[in-house]
Order: sequence, then structure tokens, then C-alpha cells
Amino acid sequence: MYAVIVGVLLLVAKLAEFGPMANWSWWLILAPFAVAALWWQFADSTGITKRREIERIEERKAERRAKAMEALGLDAHRDRQVRKAREAARQRAQVTETREEVRAEQETPKREPRL
Repeated sequence: MYAVIVGVLLLVAKLAEFGPMANWSWWLILAPFAVAALWWQFADSTGITKRREIERIEERKAERRAKAMEALGLDAHRDRQVRKAREAARQRAQVTETREEVRAEQETPKREPRL
């Protein structure tokens, strides 16, 4: 797209005989259009264009789903955050319990076996 913009600017400058572009060869003026055509051919043949189109469609789908869920009062993102927070709290509680058990074991005097 940038090559086309540069090409149009150079073409307008050449036709208006503005600045040094008035004396440039037509090959130089039209070269950005050839570069743009080559880029589009490459992008189409490698699938870059189609991939970008599919990504945009998927983004729109995700936005529509999010809006619909929000309109229904079901905020999926918020629910996920709540689940993560609850799981983290459970894990912290387990770690605390484990630490307390270890401390209790360490504080309990050990009896030596009688002979």
C-alpha cells in the first residue's frame, strides 16, 4: 500500500512538473507501482493476505461473542478471572496448611527410643 501511495505522489509531482521529479525518467516514477504489484503477487501466493483476512474475521467473531455475553450478563472474561482467583486462594490455603503441619512436626519433641 505504501508503494502505491509513493507512486501516486511521484506521478502527481511528475505531471505537475514539481521539483526534481519533473526531470526524472518515467521508469523511476512508475517503479513503485511495479513494486506494489510484485508485493501483492507474493502476498497472495504465500497466503499472507488470506491469513490476515481470517484473523480479522476471528477478531470480529470474538468481539461479537463478548458483546453478546456481556448483554446477557455473562461476562466470560470476568468469570475466568474469578475462577483463577479462587484457585489461587485454594493453593495459598494448601501451602499455609502444609507449612503449619511442618512447623507442628518440628515443634513436637521427639522421644528417644528406650533400650
